[in-house]
Amino acid sequence: MASFLSRFFKFGSQNMAIDLGTANTLVYVQDRGIVLNEPSVVAIETINGVKRVKAVGDDAKMMMGKTPDSIEAIRPLRDGVIADIEIAEEMIKHFIRKVNGKRTSMFSPPEIVICVPSGSTSVERRAIRDAASNAGASQVYLILEPMAAAIGADMPVTEPVGSMVVDIGGGTTEVAVLSLRGLAYTTSVRVGGDKMDEAIVSYVRRHHNLLIGEATAERIKKDYGTAVVPADGVGETIQIKGRDLVNGVPKEISITQANIAEALSEPIGAIVEGVRIALENTAPELAADIVDQGIVLTGGGALIHGLDDYLREETGLPVSIAEDPLSCVALGTGRAMEDPVYRGVLMTA
Repeated sequence: MASFLSRFFKFGSQNMAIDLGTANTLVYVQDRGIVLNEPSVVAIETINGVKRVKAVGDDAKMMMGKTPDSIEAIRPLRDGVIADIEIAEEMIKHFIRKVNGKRTSMFSPPEIVICVPSGSTSVERRAIRDAASNAGASQVYLILEPMAAAIGADMPVTEPVGSMVVDIGGGTTEVAVLSLRGLAYTTSVRVGGDKMDEAIVSYVRRHHNLLIGEATAERIKKDYGTAVVPADGVGETIQIKGRDLVNGVPKEISITQANIAEALSEPIGAIVEGVRIALENTAPELAADIVDQGIVLTGGGALIHGLDDYLREETGLPVSIAEDPLSCVALGTGRAMEDPVYRGVLMTA
């Protein structure tokens, strides 16, 4: 433990906490806070059979769905875990270089804390550890995503009090009951922002014979997504452009927010079911605490309009949204790295 401490708090260290998300990667640097927030996307260019990284993060995200045959925009993480370890390594390397800038030589290799979904397998966790090690980390520690989200949301995770966090990310939704620095119960539902995007694409194709891209679906979700049908039964009207599947030509159509609520009902229903299962499996004393403490929503999915109201109605419990839901996991991972109070939640294996 002494060597652990000395390594983590050595002078001038650039130790990092990384929220390696399916949709976005956030990097928290010791004593500096969150310094990077970019999409988890890598653009690979193939020239004469040789592949090289053309762009990473924001630049690569802009290319998605718009690349020629020689360039492929890849998301190396799916459902919260690494799907392509080589591309993930390149992405982590790029972000480490970007964070350190020209000062890399001044510091020894960073120690890195990375969050992992609670439902990830040992093989998936090894892939994340290997990717970070190969990207230049001197030591890699893991933290479970719901624990990081709870710490970032200032929940009383170190106290003998039961509290529930629902972290809705791009690939997974983590539902956990926490108490005394541990997870009393946790379940990982492989439904998140990506499944919501897919549901919108599927709905528009099925009802309007129009094919839209992932980027368009994501924009619709962020700007107009709602978990409840608007009071007037219609809501705002949205113009969508895509390719007509009947005639094969570009076309613009109109849909309403009520249509979006209908499209999102299945993935949101799966999230609510995950919460119900967690509540059913919670010990009575912890369940009593949750009645008082309520449920805290974190992650990008927490920003879906009316989701807190819908969950409140379905469970009968108080539901609140964390102050900064998008950054909760990164902030919690960083605090676990810096604050001795939370050190016990880090895993080395």
